[in-house]
Amino acid sequence: MVVERSNKNSKIPTGEIEIDVKQVQILGKCKNVLPFEINVENAGEVKEDLRLEYRFMDLRNDRIHKNIILRSEVMKTIRKKMDELGFTEIQTPILANSSPEGARDYLVPSRLHAGEFYALPQAPQQFKQLLMVSGFDRYYQIAPCFRDEDPRADRAPGEFYQLDFEMSFAEQEDVLTVLEEVFTTIFKTHTDWEVSKPPFARIPYLEAMEKYGSDKPDLRNPLVIEDVTKIFEKVDFNNFKEKTVKAIVVPNGAKQGRKFFDSMTEFAMQELGAKGLAWAKVDDQGVISGGIAKYITSEVQKQLEQTVNMTNNTAIFFMADELKVVQKIAGGLRIELANRLDLLEKNVYKLCFIVDFPMYELSDEGKIDFNHNPFSMPQGGLEALQTKDPLEILAYQYDVVCNGYEVASGAVRNHNPELMVKAFEIAGYSEQEVETRFGALYNAFHYGTPPHAGAAPGLDRIVMLVADSKNIREVIAFPKNKKARDLLMRAPSKVQEKQLEEVHIKIVEEK
Repeated sequence: MVVERSNKNSKIPTGEIEIDVKQVQILGKCKNVLPFEINVENAGEVKEDLRLEYRFMDLRNDRIHKNIILRSEVMKTIRKKMDELGFTEIQTPILANSSPEGARDYLVPSRLHAGEFYALPQAPQQFKQLLMVSGFDRYYQIAPCFRDEDPRADRAPGEFYQLDFEMSFAEQEDVLTVLEEVFTTIFKTHTDWEVSKPPFARIPYLEAMEKYGSDKPDLRNPLVIEDVTKIFEKVDFNNFKEKTVKAIVVPNGAKQGRKFFDSMTEFAMQELGAKGLAWAKVDDQGVISGGIAKYITSEVQKQLEQTVNMTNNTAIFFMADELKVVQKIAGGLRIELANRLDLLEKNVYKLCFIVDFPMYELSDEGKIDFNHNPFSMPQGGLEALQTKDPLEILAYQYDVVCNGYEVASGAVRNHNPELMVKAFEIAGYSEQEVETRFGALYNAFHYGTPPHAGAAPGLDRIVMLVADSKNIREVIAFPKNKKARDLLMRAPSKVQEKQLEEVHIKIVEEK
């Protein structure tokens, strides 16, 4: 019987009541010693692998339990909003064909067709485009996707879920409008933080790389990367010669001591792979000191004041290397400076679109490859593919970025078979290969395909942001660990020889 507590304690949830026990009946026995203490305060101190091995107990933790309920509520909100916007929920196959989505496939051997394999879908890409050909004007599903990628804090290994949607007779702006509605609704429904008001900022990819050193910039961070290559062209400093030079100005950074600048140099070299980090600071009288101050003449100082706002009481960091390398270093340094100096705006979701991605890029082997989604529409259409340098062609591709995380990706689709063949030809695929690997799309595109476009917000990352969690595994009921192992179910695991024989597989042991 529940009764009023005699010695009340307002510091605990049950501080007002207690149980007056008359009889005890054991419904489920428990071992005397728990593998770890289950409570909110100490959850982070327990080794994650131990928590995942006993995930059924870890889910009793109030914070984790609430995260899973939050995930359910977010999914309800998504479905309600998509229904309001006139989308039809349709499920697409899990056993599909291999597709070049940018990651390794998970392959499933066929028992009935010896030597042939299904692939778990990296995304429902081809199916949703086929639905547009089929006359379903607006499709969506909360789809499971499978990619054999290395795990990290913001990406679950092996499998993840996304809100996948596609629209017929739609252009880029139509999709961006839907994305603005969906994200605004989710964040405003489930948090009390400030949310960017539509229309979200649209930042071209090349501009994002120049200003933030990343295609997923955290706009809560006020620091911006500046190009100062021309300013230092005639400065006699060997480390800057014939290199791209980037700078980050930190307001009020001059108050930092030498130890801070040394630690930032150490971080840039050890964590970002920089060959060095140059710096200087300006006191409240406009006098430059420290680092490479002796190379900053009065003329150079004047130019820096005019172009990058290097004013009194600021510190300035310089990085030099080839363009892509120095952008990456500057981007990493920008993030670290904001974290160490506590510059990030609090309790706010800053959303933006990254647009105008390159259609192609050079692979590690120096070959032309797709930069983003291979089924995207190039800006300029077939004429651009036929006449322009592939590395200069932009695509109608876009990402949604929130607080430094990519939370959605999409594109206007290529719906013309001739254009599709040419786009893949540039990336090294013959028409025969296109017809073989993407036969359904290639064939369907010959039967009157409407223009279409879509996107796919990532459910796991969205819930992670709404829950204000730093680890995506905290918002997934049964996640795998950092090595892509399910410690609870003990997967992956070896199987019986008979099972392998049935699917025509033989294991070859490494010597």
